[in-house]
Amino acid sequence: MPPKSPAPLDLLNLELDLPVHAREVQASVRAFVEHKFQPRVTAHFRAGTFPLELVPELGRLGVFGANLTGYGCAGVDNLTYGLLMAELEAGDSGLRSFASVQGALCMYPILTFGSEAQRQRWLPALAQGSAIGCFGLTEPNHGSDPGALAASAVRRGGGYVLSGEKLWITNGTLADVAVVWAKLDGEIRGFLVPRGTRGFSAREIEGKLSLRASPTAALTLDDVELPESAILPGAKGLRAPLACLTQARYGIAWGVTGALRACLGCARDYALGRQQFGRPLAAFQLVQQKLAEVFSDLTLSQLLCHRLAALKDAGQLTPVQVSLAKRHNVAAALRGARTCRDILGANGITDAYPVMRHLVNLETVLTYEGTHDIHTLVLGEALTGIPAYSS
Repeated sequence: MPPKSPAPLDLLNLELDLPVHAREVQASVRAFVEHKFQPRVTAHFRAGTFPLELVPELGRLGVFGANLTGYGCAGVDNLTYGLLMAELEAGDSGLRSFASVQGALCMYPILTFGSEAQRQRWLPALAQGSAIGCFGLTEPNHGSDPGALAASAVRRGGGYVLSGEKLWITNGTLADVAVVWAKLDGEIRGFLVPRGTRGFSAREIEGKLSLRASPTAALTLDDVELPESAILPGAKGLRAPLACLTQARYGIAWGVTGALRACLGCARDYALGRQQFGRPLAAFQLVQQKLAEVFSDLTLSQLLCHRLAALKDAGQLTPVQVSLAKRHNVAAALRGARTCRDILGANGITDAYPVMRHLVNLETVLTYEGTHDIHTLVLGEALTGIPAYSS
């Protein structure tokens, strides 16, 4: 008989093969989520707020830019990074989104495309959580087509003037620095815009029914004057922001396995404890079928993530492979969350259980960082060589 996995929802014993350091990171983040975050999340989800008081502890745990090296970053391998993303999202997609934006969408472009002065100024503070960052690419009229963005930068004196709007910006109202993408002489460039810069403002988007424990903003750039030192010197063209999105999508593919694991664990425990017709719900064939389908999707998603981690650590990961994982894993997680909600019946729509919260969050995750349809077309182009999303 094979050894029993320490994780009851780890059918293929993937956790048994984890290196010691990966186990330790996973355990520390899991404990943080269980003991510090989960007791708070329901109240924050109801209020539409984020537990800012936990940010310094997240910094001490090393989750911000965890797979980046130097400047106070933890420098873990990509398997360990993926595992911690899954643990964060087992708490809430908003928690993982906060860390993803901080690391993959703010710290990564500064490290990869920034000057040494920019790295020294921002990366240690962002890694510690003493500063918060955001990523301004999406606009009111340009989501899936970022190459058509309308935000502009013009040279003036010894610097630049930025104008435009950005929408659906995670961490936007909290950010000390925004990585903003705008066209300069017709070419997409990246700029660092600090909080408090004249003409730069952020307002919270009201009325969200999903990702409520996550701050989401609209940014306004009204003739924002920046010095020459604000431009990311290595970021030129659409490839730069897309490289950042590839990093974030990798974390999402891992993260949603945590959300799905949380939903399945809740539904399984509920089905074992809930009595109907003199038997536990888990004794009925239809319920077992539903649980088995979710278990299968979870296991396949976990396998896909482990393979991606190996490719990423070997320097062989491609954006198409990340699109495959983001598309498959998010759709599987959303489908599984809906099934788990059904198993819980009417109780499933209350926040006494985490399933409905995960379900509505995953509706957003299906859309952001490349919609399900866009990733479908990325795979279609990889198969046919024909880009169906453009003329």
